[in-house]
Amino acid sequence: MFVQSKKSFASVNYTICNPKTCNPGEGRCAAVPACTHKVIKQIDGVFEQPMIFQDMCMGCWDCIEACPLDAVFAKHVT
Repeated sequence: MFVQSKKSFASVNYTICNPKTCNPGEGRCAAVPACTHKVIKQIDGVFEQPMIFQDMCMGCWDCIEACPLDAVFAKHVT
């Protein structure tokens, strides 16, 4: 049986991502609530960078549109 791997998923550029900058009052990443599939989370709490469960990413790209710092992007694997 052949299972094709995912070709595209959301990813975070951690050199750009900074919840303290995009939401200084609450420290919540704007991409987290934008993900209707709940695959991006701030595991370590507010003011911490989010992580994306890439194997569960559905490729809707709502998180990309929501990120004010353009730190979330679509990663394409060939």
